[in-house]
Amino acid sequence: MLKKALSSAAVILSIANAHAQTTFLPLGSEDYRVLDRLETLSGRLCDSIVSGDKPESRRNAVHFLEYLKNKNTFCTDPSVVVTIDSSAPRAEYSKIDRYNLDQMISESGEWTLKGDGAIDSKKAWFKRFYQKQYNFFYIKTEDFVLDKDFFLVVNPVTNNIASMQQNSPNPAGINKTTFFSSRGAEVRLWISKKVGFYSCFTDNQEQFPYFVNNSVSKKLQAVPGADYFKNPTKPTGQYDYMQASGYMNFDLVKDHLNITFGSGKHFIGDGFTSLLLTDNSSNMPFLQMQMRIWKLNYEALTLELMPQYTKDKDQVLPKKYSSIHYLTINATRWLNIGLFEAEVFSRSNQFELSYLNPFIVTTTINRYNGAGDKSLLGFSGKAIILKRMQLYGQFILNEFRIGELTSNKGWYGNKYGIQVGGKYFDAAGIRNLDLQAEVNAVRPYTYSSQDTFANYTNYNQPMADPLGAGFIKTIGEVRYQPMKNLYLTLRATYYTQGADTGNRNFGNNVFKNYTTAASTYGVSMVNGPKNTCKIVNLNVSYQVRRNIFLDLGGTYRNYSSNAGIYPEYTTNGPVTSALTTTYFYFGLRVNAARRNYDLF
Repeated sequence: MLKKALSSAAVILSIANAHAQTTFLPLGSEDYRVLDRLETLSGRLCDSIVSGDKPESRRNAVHFLEYLKNKNTFCTDPSVVVTIDSSAPRAEYSKIDRYNLDQMISESGEWTLKGDGAIDSKKAWFKRFYQKQYNFFYIKTEDFVLDKDFFLVVNPVTNNIASMQQNSPNPAGINKTTFFSSRGAEVRLWISKKVGFYSCFTDNQEQFPYFVNNSVSKKLQAVPGADYFKNPTKPTGQYDYMQASGYMNFDLVKDHLNITFGSGKHFIGDGFTSLLLTDNSSNMPFLQMQMRIWKLNYEALTLELMPQYTKDKDQVLPKKYSSIHYLTINATRWLNIGLFEAEVFSRSNQFELSYLNPFIVTTTINRYNGAGDKSLLGFSGKAIILKRMQLYGQFILNEFRIGELTSNKGWYGNKYGIQVGGKYFDAAGIRNLDLQAEVNAVRPYTYSSQDTFANYTNYNQPMADPLGAGFIKTIGEVRYQPMKNLYLTLRATYYTQGADTGNRNFGNNVFKNYTTAASTYGVSMVNGPKNTCKIVNLNVSYQVRRNIFLDLGGTYRNYSSNAGIYPEYTTNGPVTSALTTTYFYFGLRVNAARRNYDLF
């Protein structure tokens, strides 16, 4: 029902007098780190990009980077045209920053002020392929008189990882070697600079490390980040699945009001993870309206989601929906604040039209409809301080009573989460050495619902942090780019989370109804038997050519549980179980983000 409504809306809107369009930087791209770093080092927030609302458009990103290359003008309104002095980058940026800046502009060179920012290759393949340095197949024509302006880019997409794992204790029948293999292509184009299109398709085969496979087969019944998959023929076999995303995009009001219709993912936040919305789950059909005026950014998202289900035979699955609104403002040159709200709802064979309202009033709509849907309210903040540091945070709220909170009785209905983080660029005066630290804490039952449909999930996966609820997690990262194309990353994660055992609902599994809570009072942040996990990952990535990476790294993971999830390793004191995993990997990827298993 929603697909039909959204399709009709998109067609009707596209008939209107559409203006320029854009495509978006892919999630997981290194470009987001570059944008975040350059904006912070500039000492002030830019009004034409919003780093905490992803994906970001290539058009806005290129405009921002071109402003940075002009020593006298800084990024304000994206419709303002300036003369670019490419020989005078800002003094606070290193040679590597300037290199990253130029590479990003070239990759999306169709959006430079003159429209010809893509760098020519020194020698094309067979006179047709890689005429531009970063694009396998590239066509750009300009005939504004006959309205025949056309742009097309086609690139291969592949991601291949071979890894070796060692588990202690070592379960019988577990393969020591695992792999991930993905192949496909992406296409982005515009027609007369009025309507833009993007599509990406990959075919994937994957064999997970043991701890991931254990969650996929027993807990989630979902491949992380994906949707439908073919069950492996044996417990340690490979998973086979496809990934497809794509969208159509155009401006209703040039540079200010943009409409996108398609299938894909979104991420709201400035941290490693988000308590509001992440790209943790699968691609989902969406209709997005984004408005940028003055210092305001406003986004309205309508999503079609898949409720939880038990994978069995092939079947037509039911649907649920979400209406999300996110408003941010650059309150000062250095401070951005945001307001978030989301509703998750389901109807039998129909879509609730009242939730198509593009303004921030969905909580009142929920009450109008009987207050039976899932409501979430959130706040975000980001501050640039001392031109090298950034502080950020989020607060998510589902239900809250001041009286219950001050009584200190641990009422289960106080459902909220907090994120606090910071970034330090050019740490200790070392160019291109960046540090980041973050703490996330989410109360039990926060993303759960009173039924199995309205919880904040999609395709058997949480839509916020992949841990779900009832946890405290700390993440720290050291990132260094000593050379133009060499990236070194060391990340450490530690979390504590409760476990739901003995069919008792302690609020950690977001798929369980909160009406079945184990107790009404005495609920702590980490509720029930306690699980703890330590993860350390070292990764080295070398960019052979733009968006062609060689990855080499290793991960150490130690997971211990008081819930008896793994075999016992001690009989002294409480019964405790643990699993220690060490795995090393080597990979080659082209136009793809690195596959990361450090999720849970």
